[in-house]
Amino acid sequence: MFPLHIAPRATQRLDVLCIGAHCDDIEIGCGGTLLALQRHYPRLRVHWLVLTSDARRGSEALRSREAFIALPARGEIHVHDLPDGHLPAHFEQVKAHFEDFRAAVDPDWVLSHHGADRHQDHALLSQVTWQTFRDHPIWEYEIPKYDGDLATPNAYVPLPSEVAQQKVKAIMKAFRTQHGKSWFKAENLLAVMRLRGLECRADSGYAEGFHCRKLVFSPAAPDLRAPRKKER
Repeated sequence: MFPLHIAPRATQRLDVLCIGAHCDDIEIGCGGTLLALQRHYPRLRVHWLVLTSDARRGSEALRSREAFIALPARGEIHVHDLPDGHLPAHFEQVKAHFEDFRAAVDPDWVLSHHGADRHQDHALLSQVTWQTFRDHPIWEYEIPKYDGDLATPNAYVPLPSEVAQQKVKAIMKAFRTQHGKSWFKAENLLAVMRLRGLECRADSGYAEGFHCRKLVFSPAAPDLRAPRKKER
């Protein structure tokens, strides 16, 4: 289900960093995976980096994180207030926020936006993720939207049916400011997971898809907590 070098044993601590341009991106892209991980890794820590918000959306993000991440698994959370849709114009601030987070957290696994995403904020964060976390396993999640930019994933996380349903219910409950958007429908979120479940033959019929741009296989799995040499 997960690469051996990321999580060889459930008894080891697993630090996962989730990066989102907007307050609902993480939940939509990998919320089911986060819920499933908590069932199997009692020493899980999930860290949260969101770059855009306002007063209402920031409150939604905090409530949603409580719904998705149980208290023992909650790690660092940074929700910034850069303007939605304009992250490329704030590149220096984006880079600074990433570097601050990198100094605080050394994750075992990074979940971020897909590099081919057509939303300008999403695409930029994918680029900066790869610039900042150069020695880390990075999986890129997908966001369904009007742009029609979904591609074929090469990594899948099968989800129990109840986890898929829990994910969608939590998203719809938390992000009420988004209910007026044409694509923000429970049926759409379930449909994407259904399609990915079909593609990976998930027993439940549900899965989340990811893009794994670079995969390194080592027959001798390294110590998860061994210090990494930071590259620039």
